[in-house]
Amino acid sequence: MGSPEIKITILGSGTCVPSLRRSSCSVLVETGNQKIILDAGPGTMRRLLETGNEIFDITHVIFSHFHPDHTSELVPFIFANKYPDKSRRQKPLTLIGGKGFVDFFNGLKNVFGEWIELSPGIVDILELDNTGHCIMDFPQFYLESIPVNHRPESVAIKIKSLQNASLVYSGDTDFSENLITIASDTDLLICESAVPDSYRVPGHLTPSMAGKIATKAGISFLVLTHFYPECDLFDIEKQCRNTYNGRLVLAEDLLTFVLPLDT
Repeated sequence: MGSPEIKITILGSGTCVPSLRRSSCSVLVETGNQKIILDAGPGTMRRLLETGNEIFDITHVIFSHFHPDHTSELVPFIFANKYPDKSRRQKPLTLIGGKGFVDFFNGLKNVFGEWIELSPGIVDILELDNTGHCIMDFPQFYLESIPVNHRPESVAIKIKSLQNASLVYSGDTDFSENLITIASDTDLLICESAVPDSYRVPGHLTPSMAGKIATKAGISFLVLTHFYPECDLFDIEKQCRNTYNGRLVLAEDLLTFVLPLDT
């Protein structure tokens, strides 16, 4: 295999429940010289340092929705980018979220004020269109999003390299035809599988539900993530195998993949 077009590292495979094993939701995606964080729950910056990257290296932070286990490291992330003076952030940072993200960020500024204000022109805040399939072109990658069934602002996110390697990150969602649509013809699906089949709750997927989505989308490589502690009591892989026969990995913090996949 040649040089990777995309490198993916699971920064956080857990939830809002404190865990020494799993940080809250976050994925690092590297393509070209762009370093993208998908969701930034508690523990994101510490895990990022463990990958050998610094906060100043990050070019984009994209949020699937606004729950604290997906967003609460945003404030300390920006604050940390202001320190120290000699190495504070110089390169632009783009923050992206679904419907209402501008208001969400302005609400944070109402609380934290200048503590989360970077130099003029450094931060760009973009809001995704939640009415349907949204596409944004950036210099070294393409971003696609589509609404999913969790909160009004919730989106699944697709990152595609200029050479067409791609991954989809589900964010939090219930069963979603939109997730199937955006994941079709994708190399890798990183999909939430919050609770075992017998613990099914609205707004989240179970292993067999995630497997069904992956099968319908024709996914050859599925990574399950966003595990609540109850998942440790069950054979999550076996439950997913009831509906999915492709390559399957259960996420752990700092697990890394590269695209295109080794065949």
